[in-house]
Amino acid sequence: MNKKNKKCFSGIGGQAVIEGIMMKNMDEYSVAVRKSNGEIVVKKDKYVMLAKKIKLLGLPFIRGIFAMVDSLILGSKTLEYSASFFDEEEQESESKIDKWLNEHINEKTLGIIMSIITVISVAVAIIVFSVVPAAIGSLFKTVTKVDNNFWVAFLEGIVRILIFVIYIKLISRMDEIKRTFEYHGSEHKCINCIENGWDLTVENVMKASKEHKRCGTSFLVYVMVISIFLFMFINPPTLLYKFLSRIILIPVVAGISYEVLRIAGQFDNKFMDIISRPGMWMQGLTTKEPDEKEVEVAIRAVEEVFDWREFKKQHFT
Repeated sequence: MNKKNKKCFSGIGGQAVIEGIMMKNMDEYSVAVRKSNGEIVVKKDKYVMLAKKIKLLGLPFIRGIFAMVDSLILGSKTLEYSASFFDEEEQESESKIDKWLNEHINEKTLGIIMSIITVISVAVAIIVFSVVPAAIGSLFKTVTKVDNNFWVAFLEGIVRILIFVIYIKLISRMDEIKRTFEYHGSEHKCINCIENGWDLTVENVMKASKEHKRCGTSFLVYVMVISIFLFMFINPPTLLYKFLSRIILIPVVAGISYEVLRIAGQFDNKFMDIISRPGMWMQGLTTKEPDEKEVEVAIRAVEEVFDWREFKKQHFT
């Protein structure tokens, strides 16, 4: 039995969607959304991760790359589902451009356009978080004549973190993003409530922490920090090779970061608390305190795929 001040690994995770929460446990996931009329609708389905379909993809340092792919696929799918409940409201106030697009573009063409937009978005993210910091690091090296790869890699890492913080700060000013961050907080609170051995009630969830070690935000922080140390040992001869090395090594950094995230989420000790602290700090930007109605939605999503009562019975007094 666990002591009352100890947490137990539950294995569940999720993400915020539009006015709701997606929760995943093993191969099952649920999406709970609060509609404009106050009703909570819940959908339950299955999603088998790539690492389960192909055993080779489940090997350490490889599984993290494909876990990211799974997260993108399932995240897009559940976001699309949650958005469908608000299409009617948007149609009532749609612009002339929206009407023209609806009349002249079929679903197949729209799918192609969305795929192109996704590719462009990924390309922009790579440029902003990989190429731009590398360019600034090279400029710093040229201007200061510093030939120490440690300081160049360190500067690149700081630039990445600053770009990320500024980006989050800017988008958090939008009301829709703020509510998404509140649902993100309710997701973490539910998981912390369960792993603390508390009954999953609105009152208990509201008292739980809105930060959690196994968060995607923490994963991004690990990516940025680990890239600093990795790039200290890589000193390409030209700027072009430097850009290419930063892009090519993204899967390597992601694979290592995922393993660190797994370990941090499964062990509760002082060392892992120190390792997890930067990610927990950053979650202060991507999670907000939810209200009781948002917590109700998160609880519905959890209970659809996870038996917290049985979990408590097995792991807690």
